[in-house]
Amino acid sequence: MSKTPEVAAIILAAGKGERMKSSLPKVLHKICGRPMVMYVFDLIDSLKIKKNVLVLGYKSEEVKKIVPGGIKTVLQETLSGTADAVKKAVPVLKGFKGTVIILYGDNPLLQKETLDKLIKHHHDTRAAVTLLTAKLKKPFGYGRIIRDKYSSVCGIVEEKDANDYQRDIKEINTGVMCFDAEKLFNSLRLVKPNNKKKEYYLTDCVEILYSRGEIVEGLEISDPQEAFGINTRVELAQGYTIIQSRVLEKYMKDGITIVDPRTTFINFGTEIGQDTIIYPFTVIENDVKIGSSCSVGPFCHLREGTRLSDEVKVGNFIEIVRSSLSPHTRAKHVGYIGDTVIGSNVNIGAGTITANYNGKDKNTTIIDDNAFIGSDTVLVAPVKIGKGAKTGAGSVVTKNKNIPAGAVAVGVPARILK
Repeated sequence: MSKTPEVAAIILAAGKGERMKSSLPKVLHKICGRPMVMYVFDLIDSLKIKKNVLVLGYKSEEVKKIVPGGIKTVLQETLSGTADAVKKAVPVLKGFKGTVIILYGDNPLLQKETLDKLIKHHHDTRAAVTLLTAKLKKPFGYGRIIRDKYSSVCGIVEEKDANDYQRDIKEINTGVMCFDAEKLFNSLRLVKPNNKKKEYYLTDCVEILYSRGEIVEGLEISDPQEAFGINTRVELAQGYTIIQSRVLEKYMKDGITIVDPRTTFINFGTEIGQDTIIYPFTVIENDVKIGSSCSVGPFCHLREGTRLSDEVKVGNFIEIVRSSLSPHTRAKHVGYIGDTVIGSNVNIGAGTITANYNGKDKNTTIIDDNAFIGSDTVLVAPVKIGKGAKTGAGSVVTKNKNIPAGAVAVGVPARILK
């Protein structure tokens, strides 16, 4: 049995994304709280590909900020097509003799299993190039796969260059390809700008290799939605729906109850403990950690820096940001908790507000163990509520007017009852 060749990845991410109508590079548009290109980085990491080249162009310095270590970057100064972009990566792979897989920074939906199959098929058939194809009922916008009389792939024609007959073809090019490295490098030298936009198409390498008698293979993807590229805001929303469903499915498989996935929005990377229940219309942003056996929502918004320990209950119309709630604490009805450290077994009454912002700085509120915060209390930070202390309904505790342990404070401004 022959040894599986080494694999290198070239990721194309140079385009501006004109159809996004944005000054932000297309690959930096976020899906579930992270730039879409990060999902492609995850993919090459899961495949254990060690040689990786990212081709940048539009606002390259912005994209470089999120590129993980181990991925080399090159610049395509003039956006002259995909073949030209791949050429920019060739010097980094000088002397490489394995398989080169071409990926795209705006295609975050591909799964590891699909690329495993593609690489294996490419190796088993000893092809010069293997295309990942898909069959779509409405293939508008995609390059069409052209096959010869023996049903072998002989070329690809882009939508804008296709004639009426070719536009009726349902099998499309996803853009993802595996090449024999040496054959890719050689064929790139022969690509000419012979299309309507005077660009250098990587797809022309397929026809060049076919004309030389090389083996050209096509592997149809089992789930066409994986081939979905993000080019518009509409497609960004569609991609979000797909990735969000994958994120929620993983949580449910890990022992978390999500009552209604259709109305629950959780960013990638959130940590949630077993037996926690997430109720409908809950939004959980980046950098949130939730313990086990918690209850969150409905209509709850957890923002960055939120930490819920085990058996915490946060309910209807609660917003929490940069705050920690210790075990058995409850904030079940209407409120805002910002920049607050809350101890264990604390009751946060309905309508409680921690006023953390004075117009210039964010300030901290501390609520110690076993405190009881009455309904409609306003806590003006910086302030501390001591262990076992209580506030009466409607109280306004002004800044630096700390409430001692065990005391009861009422009124506007709050005063301590003797």
